[in-house]
Amino acid sequence: MRPEPTNWQVIKVKHKQSIKVWDPLVRLFHWLLVAAFFVAYVTEDDLMVLHVWAGYLLIGLLVFRVLWGLVGGRHARFSDFVYPPRQVLRFLKETLFFRAKRYLGHNPAGGAMIIVLLLSLTMTGLAGLLTYGVEEAAGPFAPWAGGMDERWGEAFEEAHEFFANFTLLLVFVHVMGVLVESTLHRENLVRAMFTGYKRAEHAKE
Repeated sequence: MRPEPTNWQVIKVKHKQSIKVWDPLVRLFHWLLVAAFFVAYVTEDDLMVLHVWAGYLLIGLLVFRVLWGLVGGRHARFSDFVYPPRQVLRFLKETLFFRAKRYLGHNPAGGAMIIVLLLSLTMTGLAGLLTYGVEEAAGPFAPWAGGMDERWGEAFEEAHEFFANFTLLLVFVHVMGVLVESTLHRENLVRAMFTGYKRAEHAKE
C-alpha cells in the first residue's frame, strides 16, 4: 500500500501541473473594468455623479491597458494575442468543429474580441466626455465643447448610448466565448482570471 502524499507533495504536484499566465495587474484591470462598466451602465440617468466617476475610472483603466499591452508581461502584451484576421477566422472555424487548439494566453478570437472591446469602450468614453462637455459644460472637453449647439450634445449622447449598448453586446459574446472554450478544453477560464493560473500541459505557447 502506497503512503498518503504529504501536503508539500500535493502542492508540488499542483505547481507542476499549472502555470502562471495572468499577472496581478491584468487580473485587477479585468475585474475593475467589469465593475466600472456595470456601474456606469446602470447609473446613466439617475446617478450622474456616480456615472461620471465610473466613466473616468473606465477611461483610466483603458489608458493603463494600452500601456501594459506594450510593456507588460508576456501574455499581457498585444504582440502575444493580436493575430491576422485569417488566423482568427480559421480558429473560429476550428472551434465550430471542436478542433480548436488550446492557447495559454488569449486565443486568436479572444484577442480580437479584446481589441474590439477596447475600441468600443474608448468610443463610449470619448462620446460620454463630449456629451458631458456640451450638456453640462463640465469635464476635460468643457472649455471648447461647452459653447457648442445642443444638437451636438444630442448627437454625442446618441453615440455614447450606441457604443455603450454595443459594448454590452460584445460582453455577452465574450462570456459565451469563454464558456465555449472552457467546455471545449475542460478548463475554468473564469477561475483562471481570479487566480492567474492555467493548466500547463497541452497548450500552445
